Amino acid sequence: MAAVSCIVLARVVIYLVAAPNYGYFRDELYYLACGEHPAWGYIDQPPMIAWMAWLLEHTIGVSLYAMRLLPMLADVGCIVMTALLARKLGGGFWAMLLSSLAVLVAPISLTLSQLFTMNAFDPLLWIWIAWLLVDLVQTGKERNWLWIGVLTGLTLLNKYGVLFLLPGLIAGAAFSQLRRSFVRPWFWTGCVLATLISLPNFLWQLHRNFPFVVLVNTVRKNGRDVMLAPLPYLAQQAEMIGFVSSLLVILALWFFISPQGRRYAFLFWGFISVLGCMLILKGKFYYVAPIYPIVFAPGAVCLERLTAGSALKWFRPVYALTMLLVGALVAPTAIPLLSIEEYIAYTKKLGIQQQKFENQPQSQLPQIFADMVGWEERVKIVADYVHSLPPDEQKITAIGASNYGDAGAVDLFGSKYGLPKAISTASNYRIWGPREYTGESLILMDEGSPEKYEGHCKSLKLVARPDNPYVRPDENLPIYHCVGLTPNLQSLWANAKPWK
Repeated sequence: MAAVSCIVLARVVIYLVAAPNYGYFRDELYYLACGEHPAWGYIDQPPMIAWMAWLLEHTIGVSLYAMRLLPMLADVGCIVMTALLARKLGGGFWAMLLSSLAVLVAPISLTLSQLFTMNAFDPLLWIWIAWLLVDLVQTGKERNWLWIGVLTGLTLLNKYGVLFLLPGLIAGAAFSQLRRSFVRPWFWTGCVLATLISLPNFLWQLHRNFPFVVLVNTVRKNGRDVMLAPLPYLAQQAEMIGFVSSLLVILALWFFISPQGRRYAFLFWGFISVLGCMLILKGKFYYVAPIYPIVFAPGAVCLERLTAGSALKWFRPVYALTMLLVGALVAPTAIPLLSIEEYIAYTKKLGIQQQKFENQPQSQLPQIFADMVGWEERVKIVADYVHSLPPDEQKITAIGASNYGDAGAVDLFGSKYGLPKAISTASNYRIWGPREYTGESLILMDEGSPEKYEGHCKSLKLVARPDNPYVRPDENLPIYHCVGLTPNLQSLWANAKPWK
């Protein structure tokens, strides 16, 4: 655990260095806005991330250090739980060290645990469930099902991706000694607890005709997701965890068919369930990320056993050092450790090409970094223009944004520049409505198709054409001022098509 503590300390140092760099991520801005409207559900995610945003707002604040503290702590928890799972599976010093190091240096872990998003918390919640299942096999503590039920319910309130893990775990349990639990009250009580915890969010979605499902289908039809064939997808998975750690994944599969690991094969089926579903559905590559700590642990145990002989013990420190060196080489591409100019020079020198999270146009920065810059700059442009208007007109001017990034930026930075909260038809802003605005005076941020307002605005004036080379090209769109919108905003919202 002393060695694991050193890895934890390294993760804290990375947080201290990188947390304030660049700026707020697009989704972070949106989740802060959701935190101002606590609810049991949202169009595009379960409610837990918004609840945490509300908690931050009312406790330590929403500075970059404050917002990214919880994701870092979740990653620290995942590092520790991975080491504990390795020990639980029979591993010693090297198994604990290698498995926890694999979590630390995996590029996708660094990326997702840097940002205040739902993706930062799934790995910890998933591996905690896995540890409880392994403990149940070893000790027979049926009460573990209660904790598994609670964690499953909480995980569903964080992100729905756990629904791809559960079928594999349950199917694997059905073919292991855990199947005896299926006729005992503890298992079913755990199921009831998971259901009760997640039920309010399900009812929220049901009441609105499942807008999350509609949104996912719309995104896929619009071609926003990067869809790959199986082999390129698997290659991207190897890149996502840093290539070197792929050996642990392969060895984990060997561990699960060994006599010592066979009784934990339900973890293997959980892995296959997640990866297989994502291959079939062509899901985003990082949707598989939460499962890897669960397989790093048994993989490290297997490697430790295979190298137990004196002739192979040298491989353990060499492998750890290789993992660390490759991780350090790739880290600046996964987390903002360098300035923007240094990052561009670094990637050009090494010929590193960043993975695309979505089918979006790229700037000089990859999407994950481009979505962290330019937000306050755009808000200031709008504020300077609004304050140039007559006082009476300023009072009735609404700040409209076509995407939740701009809307969230206005909500966060607007008070600093004397702006009201934004309105938008994007994501959950649609539910929050046009507030008291009618459209007599409306700022249109990020508007790439001004022609659609012809005939609907008495006048349409170009405010500015932002030109930041580091933001995504689809964020460098003009800003307009529409006067006298018809029909007015209240009518547009009242007549908007419901989610169905």
